[in-house]
Amino acid sequence: MTDGKRGWGGTVLGWFVVRDEQDAEATETGADAPDTGSLPPAVEPLGELPDAPDGVVDFEAVFGAFGIDAEARDRLAKADGLLKSLPAGTDATVKRQIVEASLKAFGVPVEQMIETACEEIQALDAYQRKAGANLQAFSDAAGQRVATLEAEIRSIRASLDKEVQNQKKTLEACNQKKLEVQQVLEFFGPEAVGRIVRASPKLIDPSAPGAAGGPPAK
Repeated sequence: MTDGKRGWGGTVLGWFVVRDEQDAEATETGADAPDTGSLPPAVEPLGELPDAPDGVVDFEAVFGAFGIDAEARDRLAKADGLLKSLPAGTDATVKRQIVEASLKAFGVPVEQMIETACEEIQALDAYQRKAGANLQAFSDAAGQRVATLEAEIRSIRASLDKEVQNQKKTLEACNQKKLEVQQVLEFFGPEAVGRIVRASPKLIDPSAPGAAGGPPAK
Protein backbone atom coordinates (compact mmCIF):
# COMPACT_ATOMS: atom_id res chain seq x y z
CA MET A 1 0.00 0.00 0.00
CA THR A 2 1.43 3.43 -0.95
CA ASP A 3 1.99 6.22 1.56
CA GLY A 4 -0.45 8.39 -0.37
CA LYS A 5 -3.18 5.82 -0.04
CA ARG A 6 -2.45 5.48 3.68
CA GLY A 7 -2.68 9.25 4.15
CA TRP A 8 -5.96 9.48 2.24
CA GLY A 9 -7.44 6.61 4.22
CA GLY A 10 -6.35 8.18 7.50
CA THR A 11 -8.31 11.37 6.80
CA VAL A 12 -11.59 9.52 6.56
CA LEU A 13 -11.06 6.93 9.28
CA GLY A 14 -14.48 5.95 10.56
CA TRP A 15 -16.19 6.21 7.18
CA PHE A 16 -14.32 3.34 5.58
CA VAL A 17 -13.88 -0.27 6.63
CA VAL A 18 -10.27 -1.26 7.37
CA ARG A 19 -9.65 -3.80 4.66
CA ASP A 20 -8.13 -7.22 5.19
CA GLU A 21 -4.96 -6.34 3.27
CA GLN A 22 -4.37 -3.40 5.63
CA ASP A 23 -4.69 -5.69 8.64
CA ALA A 24 -2.38 -8.26 7.07
CA GLU A 25 0.23 -5.62 6.23
CA ALA A 26 0.09 -4.20 9.75
CA THR A 27 0.62 -7.70 11.14
CA GLU A 28 3.60 -8.35 8.86
CA THR A 29 5.31 -5.03 9.63
CA GLY A 30 4.44 -5.04 13.32
CA ALA A 31 2.58 -1.75 12.96
CA ASP A 32 -0.14 -0.82 15.39
CA ALA A 33 -3.78 -1.13 14.42
CA PRO A 34 -5.64 2.08 13.50
CA ASP A 35 -6.54 4.21 16.50
CA THR A 36 -10.28 3.61 16.82
CA GLY A 37 -10.36 5.83 19.88
CA SER A 38 -10.63 8.82 17.51
CA LEU A 39 -13.90 7.53 16.04
CA PRO A 40 -17.04 9.55 16.73
CA PRO A 41 -19.60 8.10 19.12
CA ALA A 42 -22.15 5.78 17.58
CA VAL A 43 -25.50 7.21 16.53
CA GLU A 44 -28.60 5.93 18.27
CA PRO A 45 -31.46 4.16 16.46
CA LEU A 46 -34.89 5.72 16.34
CA GLY A 47 -36.66 2.35 16.22
CA GLU A 48 -36.14 -1.28 17.09
CA LEU A 49 -33.14 -2.90 15.43
CA PRO A 50 -33.71 -6.18 13.57
CA ASP A 51 -32.05 -9.44 14.53
CA ALA A 52 -29.64 -11.13 12.14
CA PRO A 53 -30.43 -14.86 12.24
CA ASP A 54 -27.49 -16.88 10.91
CA GLY A 55 -25.75 -13.59 10.11
CA VAL A 56 -28.38 -12.55 7.56
CA VAL A 57 -28.86 -8.80 8.05
CA ASP A 58 -31.97 -6.95 6.87
CA PHE A 59 -30.07 -3.82 5.87
CA GLU A 60 -33.17 -1.89 4.83
CA ALA A 61 -34.64 -2.50 8.28
CA VAL A 62 -31.37 -1.40 9.89
CA PHE A 63 -31.22 1.81 7.87
CA GLY A 64 -34.89 2.47 8.49
CA ALA A 65 -34.39 2.03 12.24
CA PHE A 66 -31.76 4.78 12.14
CA GLY A 67 -34.12 7.11 10.28
CA ILE A 68 -32.31 7.19 6.94
CA ASP A 69 -34.71 8.43 4.26
CA ALA A 70 -36.06 5.58 2.13
CA GLU A 71 -35.90 7.55 -1.14
CA ALA A 72 -32.32 8.55 -0.45
CA ARG A 73 -31.45 4.92 0.21
CA ASP A 74 -33.08 3.90 -3.03
CA ARG A 75 -31.12 6.49 -5.00
CA LEU A 76 -27.89 5.30 -3.40
CA ALA A 77 -28.73 1.69 -4.29
CA LYS A 78 -29.33 2.67 -7.90
CA ALA A 79 -26.01 4.53 -8.02
CA ASP A 80 -24.30 1.47 -6.59
CA GLY A 81 -26.00 -0.71 -9.19
CA LEU A 82 -24.86 1.63 -11.95
CA LEU A 83 -21.31 1.59 -10.66
CA LYS A 84 -21.27 -2.20 -10.56
CA SER A 85 -22.67 -2.43 -14.10
CA LEU A 86 -19.69 -0.57 -15.56
CA PRO A 87 -16.96 -2.68 -17.16
CA ALA A 88 -14.32 -3.78 -14.67
CA GLY A 89 -11.52 -2.14 -16.66
CA THR A 90 -13.15 1.29 -16.76
CA ASP A 91 -10.92 4.05 -15.41
CA ALA A 92 -11.96 5.30 -11.95
CA THR A 93 -12.22 8.88 -13.19
CA VAL A 94 -14.44 7.82 -16.06
CA LYS A 95 -16.62 5.82 -13.69
CA ARG A 96 -17.04 8.84 -11.44
CA GLN A 97 -17.96 11.03 -14.40
CA ILE A 98 -20.57 8.54 -15.61
CA VAL A 99 -22.15 8.19 -12.18
CA GLU A 100 -22.11 11.93 -11.52
CA ALA A 101 -23.67 12.63 -14.92
CA SER A 102 -26.41 10.09 -14.22
CA LEU A 103 -27.09 11.64 -10.82
CA LYS A 104 -27.32 15.11 -12.30
CA ALA A 105 -29.66 13.82 -14.99
CA PHE A 106 -32.04 12.68 -12.27
CA GLY A 107 -31.54 15.85 -10.28
CA VAL A 108 -29.73 14.17 -7.40
CA PRO A 109 -26.90 16.26 -5.91
CA VAL A 110 -23.65 14.37 -5.40
CA GLU A 111 -23.41 15.88 -1.92
CA GLN A 112 -26.72 14.26 -0.97
CA MET A 113 -25.53 10.88 -2.24
CA ILE A 114 -22.34 11.14 -0.20
CA GLU A 115 -24.32 12.16 2.86
CA THR A 116 -26.63 9.15 2.53
CA ALA A 117 -23.69 6.79 2.07
CA CYS A 118 -22.05 8.17 5.21
CA GLU A 119 -25.35 7.85 7.09
CA GLU A 120 -25.53 4.19 6.14
CA ILE A 121 -21.98 3.54 7.32
CA GLN A 122 -22.74 5.35 10.58
CA ALA A 123 -25.81 3.20 11.04
CA LEU A 124 -23.93 -0.03 10.30
CA ASP A 125 -21.15 0.95 12.69
CA ALA A 126 -23.69 1.58 15.46
CA TYR A 127 -25.50 -1.67 14.60
CA GLN A 128 -22.23 -3.58 14.90
CA ARG A 129 -21.43 -1.96 18.23
CA LYS A 130 -24.85 -2.76 19.64
CA ALA A 131 -24.59 -6.33 18.39
CA GLY A 132 -21.23 -6.60 20.12
CA ALA A 133 -22.67 -5.17 23.34
CA ASN A 134 -25.58 -7.61 23.17
CA LEU A 135 -23.18 -10.50 22.62
CA GLN A 136 -21.09 -9.41 25.61
CA ALA A 137 -24.18 -9.19 27.81
CA PHE A 138 -25.34 -12.63 26.64
CA SER A 139 -21.85 -14.04 27.15
CA ASP A 140 -21.67 -12.65 30.69
CA ALA A 141 -25.09 -14.06 31.58
CA ALA A 142 -24.24 -17.41 29.98
CA GLY A 143 -20.93 -17.54 31.83
CA GLN A 144 -22.67 -16.91 35.14
CA ARG A 145 -25.26 -19.58 34.36
CA VAL A 146 -22.58 -22.09 33.35
CA ALA A 147 -20.64 -21.34 36.55
CA THR A 148 -23.80 -21.90 38.61
CA LEU A 149 -24.56 -25.18 36.85
CA GLU A 150 -20.97 -26.37 37.18
CA ALA A 151 -21.06 -25.60 40.91
CA GLU A 152 -24.34 -27.52 41.17
CA ILE A 153 -22.84 -30.46 39.29
CA ARG A 154 -19.84 -30.49 41.60
CA SER A 155 -22.17 -30.43 44.61
CA ILE A 156 -24.26 -33.32 43.22
CA ARG A 157 -21.15 -35.36 42.47
CA ALA A 158 -19.80 -34.69 45.95
CA SER A 159 -23.13 -35.81 47.43
CA LEU A 160 -23.10 -38.93 45.27
CA ASP A 161 -19.53 -39.76 46.27
CA LYS A 162 -20.48 -39.29 49.92
CA GLU A 163 -23.49 -41.60 49.57
CA VAL A 164 -21.35 -44.23 47.84
CA GLN A 165 -18.78 -44.06 50.63
CA ASN A 166 -21.51 -44.20 53.28
CA GLN A 167 -23.03 -47.26 51.64
CA LYS A 168 -19.62 -48.93 51.39
CA LYS A 169 -18.97 -48.30 55.10
CA THR A 170 -22.47 -49.53 55.95
CA LEU A 171 -21.94 -52.78 54.08
CA GLU A 172 -18.56 -53.28 55.72
CA ALA A 173 -20.02 -52.61 59.19
CA CYS A 174 -22.94 -55.00 58.60
CA ASN A 175 -20.64 -57.73 57.29
CA GLN A 176 -18.42 -57.33 60.31
CA LYS A 177 -21.40 -57.60 62.66
CA LYS A 178 -22.69 -60.66 60.79
CA LEU A 179 -19.33 -62.34 61.29
CA GLU A 180 -19.52 -61.63 65.01
CA VAL A 181 -23.04 -63.08 65.28
CA GLN A 182 -22.06 -66.02 63.09
CA GLN A 183 -19.46 -66.99 65.66
CA VAL A 184 -22.30 -67.58 68.14
CA LEU A 185 -24.16 -69.77 65.64
CA GLU A 186 -21.01 -71.73 64.88
CA PHE A 187 -20.63 -72.42 68.59
CA PHE A 188 -24.02 -74.22 68.65
CA GLY A 189 -23.39 -76.01 65.37
CA PRO A 190 -25.26 -76.16 62.07
CA GLU A 191 -27.65 -78.95 63.06
CA ALA A 192 -29.04 -77.02 66.03
CA VAL A 193 -29.24 -73.83 64.01
CA GLY A 194 -31.02 -75.57 61.15
CA ARG A 195 -33.57 -77.16 63.48
CA ILE A 196 -34.40 -73.83 65.16
CA VAL A 197 -34.65 -72.00 61.84
CA ARG A 198 -37.07 -74.54 60.37
CA ALA A 199 -39.24 -74.54 63.48
CA SER A 200 -39.38 -70.77 64.03
CA PRO A 201 -42.22 -68.76 62.45
CA LYS A 202 -39.99 -65.68 62.64
CA LEU A 203 -37.17 -67.05 60.51
CA ILE A 204 -36.83 -67.82 56.83
CA ASP A 205 -35.15 -71.10 56.03
CA PRO A 206 -32.51 -70.21 53.42
CA SER A 207 -32.64 -73.81 52.14
CA ALA A 208 -36.42 -73.69 51.52
CA PRO A 209 -37.66 -73.55 47.89
CA GLY A 210 -38.02 -69.94 46.71
CA ALA A 211 -35.93 -68.51 49.55
CA ALA A 212 -32.88 -66.43 48.77
CA GLY A 213 -30.01 -68.86 48.29
CA GLY A 214 -32.34 -71.86 48.28
CA PRO A 215 -33.47 -74.06 45.39
CA PRO A 216 -36.00 -72.55 42.98
CA ALA A 217 -39.69 -73.12 43.75
CA LYS A 218 -41.44 -75.71 41.57
